[in-house]
Amino acid sequence: MGRFLSVDAGIFEQWMQRSLAACELALDRFVPSDAPAGLGEAMRYAVLDGGKRLRPLLVMAANDAVRGDAEAAMRAACAVELIHAYSLVHDDMPCMDDDVLRRGKPTAHVKFGEARAMLAGDAMQALAFEVLTPDAADSAMPPALQARLCSLLARSAGHAGMAGGQAIDLASVGQQLDECTLRDMHRRKTGVLLQASVMMGAACGQASVQALTHLSEFGAALGLAFQVVDDILDVTQDSAVLGKTAGKDQDANKPTYVSVLGLEPARALAQELRDQAHKALAASGLTHTAWLSLLADMVVERQN
Repeated sequence: MGRFLSVDAGIFEQWMQRSLAACELALDRFVPSDAPAGLGEAMRYAVLDGGKRLRPLLVMAANDAVRGDAEAAMRAACAVELIHAYSLVHDDMPCMDDDVLRRGKPTAHVKFGEARAMLAGDAMQALAFEVLTPDAADSAMPPALQARLCSLLARSAGHAGMAGGQAIDLASVGQQLDECTLRDMHRRKTGVLLQASVMMGAACGQASVQALTHLSEFGAALGLAFQVVDDILDVTQDSAVLGKTAGKDQDANKPTYVSVLGLEPARALAQELRDQAHKALAASGLTHTAWLSLLADMVVERQN
C-alpha cells in the first residue's frame, strides 16, 4: 500500500474532504448560473460536480505549508481550477483532441455544441482572473498579492506553459519524439499548471527564497509525474475507470511516455519523480508539508 494510505490516512482524508467541500462551495458561488443564452449552464457543467480537484488541493496544501491566508488561497484554488476546466473544454473540441467523454460525462461541445462550449471556455478563463482580483469591498487581498497570483497563473496558462504545450502536442502527432522533447511538451502542457498551483498557494503566505525554490522543484517533479502516470493509465485502464476515452493517445498516434520509453520504464520514471518531489520537500526547511507529500503519493498511485 502507498505511503499516502498508511501515514495519517484518516486525518489526510478528513483534510481533503473539508478542502474539497469548501472549494465546491466557492466554485458554486463564483461560477454564474445566469450568464446569457445558456452560457452559464455550459460553464457550470464544465467545472462543477466532477474532477479530482488536484490543483486546488495543491494550492491549499502549499498554503498550509507556509501558514498563509485561507481566503486568498481559496480564490487561487478556484482560479486555477477554472483555468484547468477551460483548457479541458478547448482540448476536447474536434479541432484539438476530438474527445466525447470527460469526467464520465459527454464533453461540453457534445452537450452544448461547439460554439457555446468555446465561449464557455473563454468565459471561464476570464473568470479565473476576475476571481483573483476582487474589489476591496469583497476581500482584504492586497493588490500586490493579486498581481502575483495573476502573474503565476497567466504564465502557466499561456504560450510558455499550457497553450504552448498543446501546440507542441498537436504538431507531434505521428512524430517520433525523444524523451527530452517529450518532457518539454508535457512540462508545458500539464506540469507548469500543477507547479503554479503549488507556487500560488505558497504566495499566499511567507516563505524564504530557499523554501520557494524547493517548492518549485517539488511542483515540477509532481507535474511530470502526473503526466507519466496519465500515459500509463491510458493504456492500462478502461474508459469506465478513467472517466474519459481510454487509448485515445495511442489511437491518435501521439507520442507518450509509454510509447517512447515502454510501460515498465515509464512506471520506474514515475517513482523516480515521486522521490524527487519528496526530496525537494525535505530540503525546503518547511515543517508543515505532510499534505503536499501525501498528494505526491496520491498522484503516482492513483487509478484514474
